[in-house]
Amino acid sequence: MRRLRSSPRGLTDAEAEARLADIGENALPEARTPSWSRRFVRGLRDPFTTVLLCLGLVSATVSAWGTACVILCLVVVSCVLRASGEYRADRSMAALRDLVATTATLLRRPDPDRPPREREVPAAELVPGDVIRLAPGDLVPADVRLLRTHGLTVHQAALTGESAPVAKHALDAPAPAEAGPFEQPHLCFQGSGVATGGGTALVLETGARTRFARAHRAPARRAASAFERTVHGISWVLIRFMLLTPPLVLMANATLRDRGLETLPFAVAVAVGLTPEMLPVIVTTCLARGARVLARTHGVIVKRLPALHDLGAVDVLCLDKTGTLTQDRPVVERALDGTGQDAPEVLRQAATAAWWTLQLADLPAPDALDEALLDAADGSWEAYEGVAVVPFDPVRRLATAVVRGGLGMHTLLVKGAAEAVLERCALEPDERERLLALAAREAREGLRVVAVATGTRPARTRPYTPADERGLTFRGFVTFRDALAPTAARALRDLAARGVSVRVLTGDHPGTAARVCRDLGLDPGDVRTAGAADDHTATVVARCTPEDKARIVTGLRRAGHTVGFLGDGVNDVPALYAADVGIAPRDAVDVARESADAVLAYKDLTAIDHAVAAGRHSSGNIATYLRVTLSSNLGNVVAMLAAGLLLPFLPMLPAQVLVQNLCFDAAQLAFAHDRPAPAVLTRPTLLGPRDLLRFITGFGLLNAVADLATFGVLALSLYGPDALDDEAVFHSAWFTENLLTQALVMVLLRSGRSLAEGRAPGPVGRAAAVLAAVALLLPFTPLGATLGMIALPVGYYLLLAAVLALYALALWAVRARYERRRAASDDHP
Repeated sequence: MRRLRSSPRGLTDAEAEARLADIGENALPEARTPSWSRRFVRGLRDPFTTVLLCLGLVSATVSAWGTACVILCLVVVSCVLRASGEYRADRSMAALRDLVATTATLLRRPDPDRPPREREVPAAELVPGDVIRLAPGDLVPADVRLLRTHGLTVHQAALTGESAPVAKHALDAPAPAEAGPFEQPHLCFQGSGVATGGGTALVLETGARTRFARAHRAPARRAASAFERTVHGISWVLIRFMLLTPPLVLMANATLRDRGLETLPFAVAVAVGLTPEMLPVIVTTCLARGARVLARTHGVIVKRLPALHDLGAVDVLCLDKTGTLTQDRPVVERALDGTGQDAPEVLRQAATAAWWTLQLADLPAPDALDEALLDAADGSWEAYEGVAVVPFDPVRRLATAVVRGGLGMHTLLVKGAAEAVLERCALEPDERERLLALAAREAREGLRVVAVATGTRPARTRPYTPADERGLTFRGFVTFRDALAPTAARALRDLAARGVSVRVLTGDHPGTAARVCRDLGLDPGDVRTAGAADDHTATVVARCTPEDKARIVTGLRRAGHTVGFLGDGVNDVPALYAADVGIAPRDAVDVARESADAVLAYKDLTAIDHAVAAGRHSSGNIATYLRVTLSSNLGNVVAMLAAGLLLPFLPMLPAQVLVQNLCFDAAQLAFAHDRPAPAVLTRPTLLGPRDLLRFITGFGLLNAVADLATFGVLALSLYGPDALDDEAVFHSAWFTENLLTQALVMVLLRSGRSLAEGRAPGPVGRAAAVLAAVALLLPFTPLGATLGMIALPVGYYLLLAAVLALYALALWAVRARYERRRAASDDHP
């Protein structure tokens, strides 16, 4: 109080006004939501988009204005789609900050010589040094130190995740230094709520200096997510190819064909042909469509579109037990006597004590254990008439209700912690030790234990006190377990079927966490306590602090996992930032919702299962597009390089290359609306650059072989090698063959589809059919003539059909081998 220049009488109005002007209001910092334009500009920093912008600039430099305009349009469309989707998600996230108190009761003096008056003021007007009152149901409006208390317990779940109320009391001596801030009994923090009792407290910190407000400050730099790592890896693969291709084309033509800078537009066109121009558009369309469907059908809001891909890639989901696997409330497991046998009478006595404590102590609501007792006893207390109550005290750790007994007698019903109740019972030391061991055994099984005892006293009118709680008769124990979330068991099975392992990181007792997992069918294994050397490998880690959760999540990511974290409190913010994708329910504290990448309408694991499935749906389509377009493009580039060395003319005109790319890319928009096979949804979707490079190299070279076989077809069809000097015939023939092979690739390389599957390909099949029709008909149209193409002889189409049939068989065989090897690697990682 000397440091804050205050006193037990509180501040004067003048002192409070001066401090408010100097320090500022007791309000949380406002979260800044990026504008639509800022999101659009941020989309330009995406590596895929940057690659396209560079190609557009190069195309403009060599006066390839058509190519430059098309690329610029694709960039704009991609950024608009991404910015619009994220902006809509942020608008749907608007909610009131309901964990911050709006008013506070304090002591203020009009001037130094007048006595203090108790008044209610807006919480924003609190300043350090104010003396406030706390009562049941109040929200703690600032960080405070307790001066006086009577039976005070507070809910700190929003700060620590601990579901049970925590006892608080004033301390004259300093608290142990090794205890954490939330474990200090004399401190209460903004965001807590008073469960029982009350007290007087001194305000220490307000506004942005409270622990609740400091949690709003995001880390300076968030680690790259799974999507960002994938994007950067694939982008560098593309950049290396594109930087290498134009110099190779220029050098080969200059050395072997004595053609120099006049081949620069063709070299740029080849580089553009290697690049999946529609990639940003298709990626954004897939993610935006998946996010829109997920929000509409399952109430899951994806705030950051790439987070949907990360959800599909998740293979480890970390979560707290309270409110996720359980309903954040206890239920009665059983009532037992001193021998461990069922004892319904003990439950009735405990419920009677809970009912009259609630009525006579004028509590706003029963605590969680009392509410469970009342639900289980179902009105059995109505036969008793309450007389008096000695409320719960966190120091005594018990409460007593007094009811009318026999003629002229009162009966004391005492319930509380086993050690505290047994200490007040008339028992032999050996019997007391036996009962304590019985209570400890139940606690090790993950149950909470309340002891019940009774006493008989002559009726009287003077108040009852804790001194009357002596010489009691022990009656038995009531045990409680956490009520399981009704959908948790099925959701855990569904997540396991998708290859997602669940890790429980909780601040609760190890036995409690292990019992919940066993009840839900999740093997807890060897439960670890936070701080153990290998705690990040355990299924259940108990006694976790916020720092422990973030450390374990970081350790899992370093081990190569893609990690999702579900949290709803201020204590979960570090782990939400540390995970690849942070998930919060809609009723989480504001800072947790703002830190999360996805928000659930309800705190239900089933919604996460739907979100994972939606992420894999979108990611599977993106993966299919990448494999199809990159392998096809690589095959075309290799064939073009070879043709440039074999032919006395350019194998394809730059305008023809551009039109071919546009046709192929337009057809591949169908992948955004494709329905992947069920096998795609059963494992995490990862796009590793090395795996992708092996895939596109193998299938790309196969495509190049099909292209080179076209040269032989042309030679046979046109009866002699001299006919190859007809550039228009060659360009038309190769244009047709390229689009037909690309249509085949679209159908045969769809992710997860069985080769023997008889189902119609859907939108992809229809798009491939349109692409094949364009390939066959365009040379006969005026547009084909404008592009320098002519009609081909019938004999060419017959030989081309044979080449395509052989190519389809080879593609079928190679893909079957690839899938067998991939399945074997999945079975033996």
